[in-house]
Amino acid sequence: MRRVKLALALTMGEPAGIGPDITLKTWKVRFEQAVQPFYVLCDPELLKARAKHLGLKIPIKVVEPEAACDCFDEALPVVPLSGPVQVSPGAPSGTNAALVIESIETAVRHVKDGRASAVVTNPISKKILYDSGFHHPGHTEFLGDLAKTYWDKEVEPIMLLAGPELMAVPLTVHVPFVDVPKLVTKDLIITRCRAINKDMIERFGISAPRIAIAGLNPHAGEGGSMGTEEIETISPAIAQLRSEGIDARGPLPADTMFHSEALDTYDVAVAMYHDQALIPVKTLAFDEAVNVTLGLPYVRTSPDHGTAFSIAGTNKASPNSLMASLRLAAALAQPELV
Repeated sequence: MRRVKLALALTMGEPAGIGPDITLKTWKVRFEQAVQPFYVLCDPELLKARAKHLGLKIPIKVVEPEAACDCFDEALPVVPLSGPVQVSPGAPSGTNAALVIESIETAVRHVKDGRASAVVTNPISKKILYDSGFHHPGHTEFLGDLAKTYWDKEVEPIMLLAGPELMAVPLTVHVPFVDVPKLVTKDLIITRCRAINKDMIERFGISAPRIAIAGLNPHAGEGGSMGTEEIETISPAIAQLRSEGIDARGPLPADTMFHSEALDTYDVAVAMYHDQALIPVKTLAFDEAVNVTLGLPYVRTSPDHGTAFSIAGTNKASPNSLMASLRLAAALAQPELV
């Protein structure tokens, strides 16, 4: 395994969830799993307590980001936050919300300042943050605002779920299903697919990305008999994209575009709504899919699962998705060094 020049910045996530568990477990198998060096933005005492709770003997070293690579083989590098975290596994508290947000903001700032190569985020509890005054729908939107803050750049962050067999983007994300039809517009499809095409080329190294676009209605509308969005909105968007030289295909019936043979015909799928994208990805790769945010001036990945409060501190949490997130972040940020 070749070493990267800069370590990955891993956020604390919701401290009452499985974030600390999978962080510790990932470092424990760093050699066997060829995990690239990372440091955690977290309260070191939290990690020490969770390691003891899990029965893991893991040395923890407080460092500056630049020193993380040098000590990674011998100890888990930790960059402390501005205060202590008070938490018990499985018992979330709003008192830690500010530190959860601080961890994310600091990770992004470290990348901007050239102190880290990419951001990898542990799962957060949206409800806990909402109850504490957090006004963003989720991680993705917050990360987009941080791009504006630190890069002075307006961006449109896009959620991509990536597994070994399938990459998929939901066109609409955390909105009620009843609102989806009016949110799916020709302009949205075009702008999102342009951005997806750009990142597939520049980040993923796919020279001519094949983008499969799902229909909204059953059987992609069945010629208009089951809905007209495919005729009135999706097909015109695809025609425009193709006129620009983008290999956009569809609209395809969502019930047949995710089987094994169909997956070989495209590089990334664009779904119309959240579950249309996430169900096939999680079915095919529940334990190893990665959430990637496209459209940002920096690389961000995350495990494709939540806080899992019910198993926090029980030793049942799998680190596989976090390990996949770290590997992919390293590959996207500094591919020549991985």
